Amino acid sequence: MTNQPNKKSMFASFKMFLKSLKGHRFSIIVAILLTVGSALFGLFIPKILGDMTTIAVNTYPNIDWSALGGKAILVIILFLTSAALNYGQAFILAVVSAKYTKEVREKILDKIFKLPIAYFDKHQYGDTLSRMSNDVDVLTTSMSQEIADVSMSITILVGVMVLMLTISVPLSLISFIVVPVSVFVVGQIMRYAQKYFREQQSTLGVLNSEVEEDYSGEIVIKSNSYEDDALDEFTKVNDKLTKVSRRAQIFSSLSFPVTHIFTNLGYVAVCALGGVFVIEGRISIGNIQAFIQYVSQFNRPITEIASTTSTLQALLAASERIFEFLNEPEEEPDKNPAKAVDRVRGEVEFHNVSFSYIEGRPVIKNFSAKITPGMKVAIVGPTGAGKTTMINLLMRFYEPTSGYITVDGVPTSEMKRSDVRQMFGMVLQDTWLFNGTVEDNLKYGNLLASLDDIKRAAKASNVNHIIEALPKAYHSEISEDSDNISAGEKQLLTIARAMVANPPMMILDEATSNVDTRTEQLIQDSFEKLTLGRTSFVIAHRLSTIRNSDLILVMRDGNIVEQGTHEELLKLNGFYAELYNSQFSE
Repeated sequence: MTNQPNKKSMFASFKMFLKSLKGHRFSIIVAILLTVGSALFGLFIPKILGDMTTIAVNTYPNIDWSALGGKAILVIILFLTSAALNYGQAFILAVVSAKYTKEVREKILDKIFKLPIAYFDKHQYGDTLSRMSNDVDVLTTSMSQEIADVSMSITILVGVMVLMLTISVPLSLISFIVVPVSVFVVGQIMRYAQKYFREQQSTLGVLNSEVEEDYSGEIVIKSNSYEDDALDEFTKVNDKLTKVSRRAQIFSSLSFPVTHIFTNLGYVAVCALGGVFVIEGRISIGNIQAFIQYVSQFNRPITEIASTTSTLQALLAASERIFEFLNEPEEEPDKNPAKAVDRVRGEVEFHNVSFSYIEGRPVIKNFSAKITPGMKVAIVGPTGAGKTTMINLLMRFYEPTSGYITVDGVPTSEMKRSDVRQMFGMVLQDTWLFNGTVEDNLKYGNLLASLDDIKRAAKASNVNHIIEALPKAYHSEISEDSDNISAGEKQLLTIARAMVANPPMMILDEATSNVDTRTEQLIQDSFEKLTLGRTSFVIAHRLSTIRNSDLILVMRDGNIVEQGTHEELLKLNGFYAELYNSQFSE
């Protein structure tokens, strides 16, 4: 379906774009003044050349070479001055464009950090990356180009109109007739082409999402022999992008030839009538020569403005997407003043907590539980029971629809989100490592940690021997996609990272679901050390890994249906026993 342009949102985004240039207005004004100066100096050149023609004709055969020489020197000075001013504006706009690009990308990244997790659950990563890369490039490139072209064109248009009127009013009126006609035609074409430029930028975001998904899921694609289908899906999006891009460029490009027709008709009329005026002696040969050059210059800004409509359309589309993203609702501000827990003991309590991702479809219903300091709490249940949602609420990635959560008696909603999240260390099923050394990755949660602290944590998490086997040990370069360490070894590294951070409470979310039995045992041993003396929450499908938990909360359809120790729950012979026994049935 074609995205119809929203004029109101487009105008609001363009206003935000102009507002975002506030810090660069002085530089832009200087660049515009230099552009105007360059154009004005250039405007006098045809008049001087016309005067030179008149002098040559009137003084022939005894041509006044001294007068011609003086005029020639003046023309050279005007040429050089105009070129210098033009270079100055190009230099300033290049600097402004580079700085503005940096600022916009910093704003987008800062916005990413302020957006709620719900935004990323609903939007594709590739689309967000496209806004930061492609749309910003289009915006800043188009901006510098449009500032120079529009200011130059307007200056030439107004200046030429004045100079033409000083030479001949009748001839000027003939030339001016084409202006409203051209403006009307260009306006209609711009309005029609805009929807295709908006769809082009939107489809480009979808295309980037497809590329990101295909790249990150390469192993899954190959293992399922899905290459042809993935290529077909990509081709469909790529074909759509080609189609809308072609339409956008075709319609925007129409403005130039259509406008050119009207300007050329005016040019022909001026040449014909001007010839008659020269014969009748109403205008000199030099002035008609200058006038014809001015007609050419007068037509040029009109056709240039028409030809830049595609750039302007792309700028508007990119601007709308960027500032639409920057206008996304951010996380609710923290309470001011916010409460704090001076020394975290680890007492966590859920008070009648309910939550829905979609209104009317509850995921958690009246959830209540009290966890005393140092307890190891396991949360189990079938897929969709609400286990991970509990962790999202605990970390304040989402806020409860009703009810509240307390840590050591203080509601988390009254604390700073950063304080709440610093109370917990998280080890997730999907490991995340960044490009850098092992040491840099392990001290990510505690930048002040020494190498000795890191080594102690690595030994405690059973990963030290793996690190020492690497070419440069703790100074070896790794990444999330590194092929010199396995998935299980990466998981051990994330546990070591959590140990280095040394949080008062821990969350382990499906951390052993993708590893072999031996690595699972290493991870379990590491986690026992990591959770020793800390309140911890464990989400696991492998129920054999949480048998020694102090408390097991059994969830079903958003409710706690059973709770107790492993032995107590098996004796109940209820839902937990059914889940547990099903993992050992053939």
